[in-house]
Amino acid sequence: MNKQVLRLGFSLVLAFCLGFGSFIQPASALTQEQKLVSEVWRIVNRSYLDETFNHQNWADVRQKALKRPLNNPEAAYGAIQNMLKSLDDPFTRFLDPEQYRSLQVNTSGELTGVGLQIALNSQTGSLEVITPIEGSPAEKAGLRPRDRILKIEGLSTENLTLDEAAARMRGPIGSIVTLLIAREGEAEKEFILMRDRIELNPVVAELRLSPQGQPIGYLRLTQFNANASMELAHAISSLEKKGAAAYILDLRNNPGGLLQAGIEVTRQWLNSGTIVYTVNRQGIQGNFEAAGTALTEDPLVILVNQGTASASEILAGALQDNGRAQLVGETTFGKGLIQSLFELSDGSGLAVTIAKYETPNHRDINKLGIKPDKVITQEPITRQQIGTEADSQYQAAVEVLTKNLVVVGKA
Repeated sequence: MNKQVLRLGFSLVLAFCLGFGSFIQPASALTQEQKLVSEVWRIVNRSYLDETFNHQNWADVRQKALKRPLNNPEAAYGAIQNMLKSLDDPFTRFLDPEQYRSLQVNTSGELTGVGLQIALNSQTGSLEVITPIEGSPAEKAGLRPRDRILKIEGLSTENLTLDEAAARMRGPIGSIVTLLIAREGEAEKEFILMRDRIELNPVVAELRLSPQGQPIGYLRLTQFNANASMELAHAISSLEKKGAAAYILDLRNNPGGLLQAGIEVTRQWLNSGTIVYTVNRQGIQGNFEAAGTALTEDPLVILVNQGTASASEILAGALQDNGRAQLVGETTFGKGLIQSLFELSDGSGLAVTIAKYETPNHRDINKLGIKPDKVITQEPITRQQIGTEADSQYQAAVEVLTKNLVVVGKA
């Protein structure tokens, strides 16, 4: 029985996957390496979103893979990677046992390394920074969202998968890794980073006063890991007791994470309503609903930018479409595909694009993103400038909330 983890880019939710169909040739006639290749083929055959498999005969792809000499696990892994490469989908990928274990650790709320959230640009194929994690070596060195990683330790990233790139940036605490970075409008630059343990406290919470003296709860959510929903609920409860009359939820540079965490956080702001629709290759729609009691009904503004991705976009889209919040900032990243992560028989893993999602108003935001209600562009600022006078997006959110509070009589 395979463990299946539902994933949005960097978003996961545990589930179980039933056994697969019959082999094209008897199982007893296959080596362990051939069985692994066939296992991957069957998962993709049953689950992959594009039923044309990138306009190719998927059965022929299997046969060609099994004709290769598969004398050891590495040969099988190479055959699987070539098979998946034919789909031309950077999100459908193979993870060897070490990469799979690392992914499970990262989503649990613990991390070691340089602290970069990365993605492959689906249009250019280049390796890009979604965001550096707060307080990480990458952030301290000055890396920014949308930076392109050209080389890792002198090796070009052009033909690396996402997981291969991540593996090359991992290493023992205190060790060094060198990245060659390209940034729009600037010359290429080398960054030397020392790997370290990364703190993954996903929530920053403060009670602040508007210029008119109104108490505003400021919440910054950096990612949707296993702790996010519980930590945010505690923060909202504490701010309510302190008298918060309105809220700013800062999702800027939040790359996503666990799908279930994103859904649970959305439910904290909604009494009822659809959160997200999912559509598979048969066009079948599933949906997640809010059906409880929101932790607060105070006015809410959400801050978003180009680094707001995946589960963050589900949250922002759900609250925007349900009229629960206004969005301020820049158009979001545009990651609207859902991956499922399967644990394979040898301890490796397979991420497969199985569906896409739509907002409650049936908006497909993949590669398009979500446009804010109030568009405010802003040059990159430091972490210390977030939520200060230098943060024009934050100041715009305060202005929107101040007007809302006057309208509802909370001034």
